[in-house]
Amino acid sequence: MLSQKAKYALKALLALADCGEDELLQAGEIAEQQNIPKKFLDLILLELRRHKLVDSRRGKRGGYLLGKPAESIMIGDIIRVIDGPLAPLPCASVTAYRRCVDCRDERTCAVRQIMRDVRDAAANILDHKSLADAAGKKTAKKAKAPRRPLRKVA
Repeated sequence: MLSQKAKYALKALLALADCGEDELLQAGEIAEQQNIPKKFLDLILLELRRHKLVDSRRGKRGGYLLGKPAESIMIGDIIRVIDGPLAPLPCASVTAYRRCVDCRDERTCAVRQIMRDVRDAAANILDHKSLADAAGKKTAKKAKAPRRPLRKVA
């Protein structure tokens, strides 16, 4: 299940993807627009910045912008940064594999096989859907929503 933290990270990144490349959004604006608690958002943005998914500018006219083009940020990567592996069990993970202590034979373990199928299906969708793809669909649904004026990056 997607954590609330990952959901908020996706919402924040989608808000930034809706901005122009040279436009900034302040954390308070994102929090208000996306209905995210500001202090929690600050922690999420810090983590996203550490992974170079967002960049920030300081100062009165500062704010946040995407760290790289929305087309190159995959939804699966965002979820992995915030929540860790997509696999529901460690033995089914590609990025954080760990053998289950109660498993006698991984090769024949039906639970592991099912969870690998779940991981593969999720990765097939999430690793092929960019932030730009998701923002485009979101924008199409909310085309008539008024937008607040944004600041240009100096």
